[in-house]
Amino acid sequence: MKSQTNNLDKLLNKVILAFAIFSMGFFISLVLNNYMPTFEHPFASSIISETTAPSDFIKESQISIYQDKIVIDIEDASISAYASTGSMVPLFDEGANGIRIVPKSENEVKVGDIITFKQDSILVVHRVVEKSSDEQGTYFITKGDSNEIADEKIRFSDIKYKTIGILY
Repeated sequence: MKSQTNNLDKLLNKVILAFAIFSMGFFISLVLNNYMPTFEHPFASSIISETTAPSDFIKESQISIYQDKIVIDIEDASISAYASTGSMVPLFDEGANGIRIVPKSENEVKVGDIITFKQDSILVVHRVVEKSSDEQGTYFITKGDSNEIADEKIRFSDIKYKTIGILY
């Protein structure tokens, strides 16, 4: 009976020690994250997205659902297809279709929107991550959702389309 009690006490001590070590590690990680935010978070990108969502463009009143079709009433819209570059994965890649418009002014392009712009005679589709101005006027900084590095400044005159919907 006494050996059973000793074994139970040893097991309980191990559980308490394991819990104490786990709690201390958890507490230390919280402190370090609050006071030293420059640490890398290797799994954070797959859990938490810092991407700003696109601005709402299609209103519910523009969508009509029928028994045999869905109609989205958007003036001057066109369909886009995408190359297999991987820069916008997981949002879209080759095989997805998009609904796009030609923005009429730089006020129609907001942070979070996905735009198509011309760069070195190639059409690039990336998300706007910054909108600002300099001595030459308004510019946009874009970045592919799965890219680590942002693109150079884009001017409104380089923007060809704004994506307003993705169809899978």
